[in-house]
Amino acid sequence: MNKLIAEYQLSDQISCDSAGTSGYHNGQQADHRMREAASERGIEILSRSRQITHRDLEKFDYIVAMDDDNYREIQALDDHDHHSHKIHRLRDFCTDHKITGVPDPYYGGKSGFEKVLDILQDGCSGLLNKIREGKGSQ
Repeated sequence: MNKLIAEYQLSDQISCDSAGTSGYHNGQQADHRMREAASERGIEILSRSRQITHRDLEKFDYIVAMDDDNYREIQALDDHDHHSHKIHRLRDFCTDHKITGVPDPYYGGKSGFEKVLDILQDGCSGLLNKIREGKGSQ
């Protein structure tokens, strides 16, 4: 998403961050295979893993879950249902991939990481198009 934001010269208008629903890998870099696959596409992954917080629900206009389990966990974090309109599934923004959720590439070899990047690029493009068209989540 950050690469697309930069390509459209929107970095001064749109910020993007990543967080997981689990804190198990807090502080760690993305899997080296994902970083390598992304690098081959000109995408540099510099972020470190962190767990989503209630503050994220307040701060961001879009909270995008990779699958239904993550979606439910994020909804549960919104204990007073103030931010449910911001919580979406990545599949809602995909135009080329008909998916129920982003698969875990950990055991899929290099092709698994490539597939996930294809899905992410599709969904992020769809989300950015929605934002650029002024069709906000609220």
